[in-house]
Amino acid sequence: MRDRLFALALLLALFGATRPGAGHHAIAAKFDDSTPMTLSGVVTLVDWRNPHVHVFINVSNGDDLVNWAIEAESPIDLRNSGWSPETLRPGDRVTVEGPVARDGSRQIWGRRVTTAGGRAVFTVSSSAPPVPLAPRPVPRWPDGQPRLGPLPGGAGGYWGYPTETALVEEGVEVDMDRYGQLADLANAGRVAPMQPWALALYEHRQSRSLRDDPLFLNCKPPGGPRQFQIAYGVQLVEDRDRRRVFVLMGGGNANYRILYLDGREQVGQVTGDDDNPLYYGRSVGQWEGDALVIDTRGFNEDFWLSNGGLPHTSQLRLVERFTRTTFDTLDYEVTIDDVGAYTRPWTAKWTLNWVTGQDLPRNLCQENRP
Repeated sequence: MRDRLFALALLLALFGATRPGAGHHAIAAKFDDSTPMTLSGVVTLVDWRNPHVHVFINVSNGDDLVNWAIEAESPIDLRNSGWSPETLRPGDRVTVEGPVARDGSRQIWGRRVTTAGGRAVFTVSSSAPPVPLAPRPVPRWPDGQPRLGPLPGGAGGYWGYPTETALVEEGVEVDMDRYGQLADLANAGRVAPMQPWALALYEHRQSRSLRDDPLFLNCKPPGGPRQFQIAYGVQLVEDRDRRRVFVLMGGGNANYRILYLDGREQVGQVTGDDDNPLYYGRSVGQWEGDALVIDTRGFNEDFWLSNGGLPHTSQLRLVERFTRTTFDTLDYEVTIDDVGAYTRPWTAKWTLNWVTGQDLPRNLCQENRP
């Protein structure tokens, strides 16, 4: 545990010394669907790095060659779909179809990439692990408390593939994509009970196709409930001796959050100075039966509360409930109480799925290019 935390701290230190890069972003934030294009050219370089792979091609432009960048999905998703850095090599001829970059740069989203022989490459299929035919029982510690991770000596794993990837009040049906982009902006007021200023800000973020996302622009951490809806999941590591739980994140900055169960007051902790607010707040809690209940306050306002850009203020308070209902399912419920941004407290819930036998992916934000 100590070695792992040291490694995580080192990654954070390196992140702080690196120029900001773009995070795993909504496609529409960077590429304009109203400007589709088809290009053919010869591969000059395959840049296999997080958060998105880039393939550079030379395209004929009269007597000249112009270099374009094809942006594809992350190397994690591509590897999981059977692709590798050797799928395309310099000298291969490819054709790409997709929207071009909004800023006018020579970048295109690789919605469809085919080789000279007509083979489609870099396609991605992402689905949750298969559900066992019969539910497996909840793993427990000797005292009967549910385990939040794997059984000792067994295959490892992590929690991923959330059933919801954007925050919406429980009981409300609104059509969104996986990034939290509304299909119809007129439905913005139904998502949560926002105050007028918060609704206006949410609508503004939505109208700009989420391209102001601080996780995308400046690698800001995914604070609040967003950490349980981003790609690549989380691990919950229990340190029972010190009565705390580490939330290790596969996306964002590959950083971590600490849930304290030792009865301490909700005041400044080792990850903040005195009363300095935090991206992940100050989290204290306890077990209530089979549910881990966490109360978190002390947030800053430098992150987005959710995919899709729901606003919040420094008055935000979260009450989260983690309940492992079977070996393979973890129910997550959060109550958002922010008198600065919402007219009343409201609740959302979803389920995370256990991914057996795999290490937590590490999608490092700082490897990306704008």
